[in-house]
Amino acid sequence: MKAVVLAGPGRAQLVERPKPSAEPGQALLKVRRIGLCGSDLNSFRGRNPMVTFPRVPGHEVAATIVELHGAHPTLSVGSNVTLSPYTSCGSCASCRRGRPNACESNQTLGVQRDGALTEYIAVPLEKLFPALRDPMDPSSRELSLTELCLVEPLTVGAHAVARGRVAASETVVVVGCGGVGLGAIAAAAFRGAVTVAVDVDDTKLTIARKAGAAHTIHSQRQPLTKTLRDLTGGLGPDVIIEAVGMPETFRAAVEEVAYTGRVVYIGYAKEPVCYETRLFVQKELDVLGTRNALPEDFRQVIAMLEAGRFPVDDVISRTVPLEQAPEIFAAWSAEPTRFTKIVIDLDAPPR
Repeated sequence: MKAVVLAGPGRAQLVERPKPSAEPGQALLKVRRIGLCGSDLNSFRGRNPMVTFPRVPGHEVAATIVELHGAHPTLSVGSNVTLSPYTSCGSCASCRRGRPNACESNQTLGVQRDGALTEYIAVPLEKLFPALRDPMDPSSRELSLTELCLVEPLTVGAHAVARGRVAASETVVVVGCGGVGLGAIAAAAFRGAVTVAVDVDDTKLTIARKAGAAHTIHSQRQPLTKTLRDLTGGLGPDVIIEAVGMPETFRAAVEEVAYTGRVVYIGYAKEPVCYETRLFVQKELDVLGTRNALPEDFRQVIAMLEAGRFPVDDVISRTVPLEQAPEIFAAWSAEPTRFTKIVIDLDAPPR
């Protein structure tokens, strides 16, 4: 079977690999679509410290079951599925608390272990989520393959919203409108919150509106503090979700959030962050980290996509066949701002 392998920094290759076999309790999947995200780009560039070479990337998956080695209540051969790309050990502190998304020994597909940018992959049954939310509900709509490969990246933002305990009566600010930030915007809006998107890119802010943002702020042209105060009657937002990963946005989240508000960090700051810690105490803030996603986040995102609450076509900037994956990695690395979401279509014939 064909697979794309990152052989080293800046080197993606299309190679032949043995087709995997599914063990008891697993399904053999024919991969149909793979979405690429920023972590895949960092892996290609050799900037992801968790990746060793060679490595097959890919963790945003739409696939079809071709073999089923075990019983499952809703899945059968021929079912279209997406999957959770994370592992959990079951014994670390996170797993014991029922939060396996933050497992100390997690290995994500395409990062610590080979991913799904290949024609076939074997996956444990418990990691699969069907394209049809409820087969017993005649109003339930089966997600398309393209929608399926967007589920996982959207769950990361949805989990951040869950960590922030976002409620319908609240104002939620999402700083950063990349793929993960858009997931947080959509999930917060899906809960009924008044959602504010902050970015420095007009195109991203336009898409954020379509994803559910009631308000947008271009932070290079509009004064952030004044605009947020005006929108919240002088109180500040109830929740701020940081999805950029810069020291200044880390600090701004704490400075701009309301007293007794919640701050949720998705991004990694690339350098140490200096805080005025007085604000933590005076405001009595909840400052929360968020990592990966839980099964309930996958189910929520599938329901959100089924309801048509996300601008799928707007976020995908390029779809290419598997044979062009090495080429698109190189083009993406050379001009990253040209692309939002890249999808590899394994059904498409070579061009």
